[in-house]
Amino acid sequence: MTSFARALRALLRAIGIVLIVPVLLFEEWGWEPLAALAARLSRLPFWAALEERLRRLPPWGALLAFFVPVVLLLPVKVLALFLFSRGHAASALTVLVLAKLVGTAIVARIFQLVEGPLMRIPWFARWYPRWKAWKDQVLTLVRQSRPWRVVRALNRRISRGWRRLREG
Repeated sequence: MTSFARALRALLRAIGIVLIVPVLLFEEWGWEPLAALAARLSRLPFWAALEERLRRLPPWGALLAFFVPVVLLLPVKVLALFLFSRGHAASALTVLVLAKLVGTAIVARIFQLVEGPLMRIPWFARWYPRWKAWKDQVLTLVRQSRPWRVVRALNRRISRGWRRLREG
């Protein structure tokens, strides 16, 4: 591999990481709480029955169920693009944020329900742990970075000040 090809590959890798880090941070922040919120829906008889069916899916059915929300949210994202094209940026952004929150909640909950069957698919069982290790490594690097530490410290100061203001 030439030095130009190596440099180009390193540049593309850096750009890819910069683009994916915000998505990883959102997923990391929202995965557990949003899945817990979606799990509360299991109090409803219809939702409880749906979850029970998801738990009993075979591996390839579980994979299909995992991707259904992605496909169902596609028209919502197209709607957001349409709103952007018509100059309704605030509405489009609201639609995208709500779609991301709802999508993450549903996908996280489905993953909790079908992780076992998914891990019986050989390629998934091989690649998911690698993906998770890579994601954890990237997030560790982000959390060790100076900008992250500065923002966290500022956030703690603001939270303490807000608490003192409310209590005092």
